[in-house]
Amino acid sequence: MTILIVGGSGFLGSELIRQSRMAGRTTIATYATKPGNASPTAWQPLDLRDTGSVDAVMAEVKPQVIINASSGRADWAVTAAGPIQLAMVAAKHGTRMVQVSTDAVFSGARIRYDESALPDPVTPYGAAKAAAETGVLAVHPKAVVARPSLIIGYGRSEHEQLVHKLASGTVDGALYTDDFRCPVHVADLAAALLELASSETAGIHHLAGPDAVSRHELGTLIARRDGLDAFRLPTGLRAESACPGALDVRLDSRTTQRQLRTTLRGARQFLRRKDMIKQPDGATEP
Repeated sequence: MTILIVGGSGFLGSELIRQSRMAGRTTIATYATKPGNASPTAWQPLDLRDTGSVDAVMAEVKPQVIINASSGRADWAVTAAGPIQLAMVAAKHGTRMVQVSTDAVFSGARIRYDESALPDPVTPYGAAKAAAETGVLAVHPKAVVARPSLIIGYGRSEHEQLVHKLASGTVDGALYTDDFRCPVHVADLAAALLELASSETAGIHHLAGPDAVSRHELGTLIARRDGLDAFRLPTGLRAESACPGALDVRLDSRTTQRQLRTTLRGARQFLRRKDMIKQPDGATEP
């Protein structure tokens, strides 16, 4: 099987490459500006804003499966229009596709969201991702849309790096006590995405951990795992800040979890020191 990882130079993309190669798949990965540090079978440049670029990569690679793990932030052309173009080409070639979305498609008004919940984004990024979801499934009904929450792991996520910077006092900021999410470990997420990619399921799936934790509790768990002084982490209220976005979004992943062999662990489990796992380079996670 040949699998195409779009956005292979990113945090999640790198883990998808690692696990796909370990499973013996021919793994082609794309990049927007430069290749990442992972080692796929081959790298391909891809500009999701360019229809010709998408067609050319698909014609050369001829993948059986595409996982789109790219992130253009709030850039509508990359985050919304790009995945739809990719899905159109995938549907034309009969190629299976998994579109990685986000819990940012929700406002937090309902707090708890299962796969039947309709998007109601409050940020440009969430709106772009919600548009991509609708468009991808409209042009490629057999595709999968997978919504994770905060992605953590190996000390390499932006959330873990921020905790280290705040604990050392090298940056200003605060970890909010009123901002709740359901973090997922990048290794669990990648395994679940590859499992969905190899199945015949379609439609929307939630891939988040079972633990709802505040940004501050998440930071405290990271600090304790890494031997940092958690009392040095500044706290604040997102409701009193100028930071846009939902306050409390808790993805209910139980329906999807029942379909998976992969266990989506909660943050309180995967951030315990006794549950340290191996990093891709073989070292133990701090």
